Amino acid sequence: MSLFKRYVEEEAPNRVIERKELTVVKTADYSQLEESLQNYLLDELKKKQFKKEEESQKIREWGKAFLDKEGERFTFEEKKLLLESVEYELLGYGPITPFLDDPTVSEVMVNGPFDIYYEQFGKLKKSDSTFRDDAHVSRVIERIVAPIGRRIDESSPMVDARLPDGSRVNAIIPPLSLKGPSLTIRKFSETPFLMQDLVSYHTLSKEMAEFLEMAVKSRLNIFISGGTGSGKTSSLNVLSSFIPNDERIVTIEDAAELNLSQDHIVSLESRPPNIEGKGEINIRDLVRNALRMRPDRIVVGEVRGAEALDMLQAMNTGHDGSLSTGHANSPRDMLSRLETMVLMAGFDLPLKAIREQIANALDLIVQQVRMKDGTRKITRITEVLGMEENIIVLQDLFIYKETGRGPDGKIIGEFQSTGVRPNVSELLEQNGYEIPASWFKEVW
Repeated sequence: MSLFKRYVEEEAPNRVIERKELTVVKTADYSQLEESLQNYLLDELKKKQFKKEEESQKIREWGKAFLDKEGERFTFEEKKLLLESVEYELLGYGPITPFLDDPTVSEVMVNGPFDIYYEQFGKLKKSDSTFRDDAHVSRVIERIVAPIGRRIDESSPMVDARLPDGSRVNAIIPPLSLKGPSLTIRKFSETPFLMQDLVSYHTLSKEMAEFLEMAVKSRLNIFISGGTGSGKTSSLNVLSSFIPNDERIVTIEDAAELNLSQDHIVSLESRPPNIEGKGEINIRDLVRNALRMRPDRIVVGEVRGAEALDMLQAMNTGHDGSLSTGHANSPRDMLSRLETMVLMAGFDLPLKAIREQIANALDLIVQQVRMKDGTRKITRITEVLGMEENIIVLQDLFIYKETGRGPDGKIIGEFQSTGVRPNVSELLEQNGYEIPASWFKEVW
């Protein structure tokens, strides 16, 4: 029985009240006291090894005593904010720490030391918090990339990394970044989303969710396409959760983000070149290696280059049920991008041969969009039917139809089936799944 037969109707969870930032004017006295407090706490922490929870408790205890003695001319709120900022600096990632700890914030962007932006409920906002200078931002970036063996300096001024909770990090420093060190952090929930979460957030309908569950369990090859920040990786994580526990899964990513619950998983991560420009292992190398690892499923975090050819060949040579994502504005655009990426492999292949590879490899394309009101929607589930002359034939099965705007600016719409019965219905039925006729009744 499908998981969705047991779902309880529920609205999206109550939203947390938007964060209100407490700010003070940082005078020279304030900055001097902050530096003195930080140096004092560092000296105290060096005297004995503490667990992280104990460190936080000790910092608050010692900091309060220090401020009561040295900060008499400051208000209670100023001392509270000062102690918080020092704790963030010693145990976290400086002034962006509260945004990383806030579950309602989905992305943090640092454009130089004095401009910090964050995305909350799909909307970009500017923070009143700032770093002290370029060196302060650089220290935080170094704190992020060093534990995972990455580096960032003038010879390698760009880096992709991840936080311990799996959040994706990109950093770029001068001379490439003209406003100073730039840092972008895409946050991921510590508790991975389940399909019922996406249903309750109205990212897709129950019928679409149950259809995708059937498709994954029936080993259809699925590609998730969408723009930056549309939620492709979260959806890939959710779809991957439907892979049966008795299958061997190989995941391939630039920076490990997928968080699967199955037992038999091998996670591979690409590696940048070393300081001498050698030792690079890219996604294409990992895809080719994965084919020798006896995978039942290959899950590629994102296809963006020549590895598309190896991925398509894997899908065409017995590795059914593979999943991946890519950047595109529509299912048709995704096919065009795949053609371009295959040509990047350096083989002089006829366009018809490339299209035949794509048409034979892919079964479904799931299009995800970040709407103007900040919500994420799966706007199309499209079936790849095959070739007709030189054109790949696509067929929409489900679409999201926008009908208007609410008084709060939120987009109003509904998920609909197109009335066309899927070409893969027979395969799904062979795997024991029955598609209700009501899903594909004529609605136009």
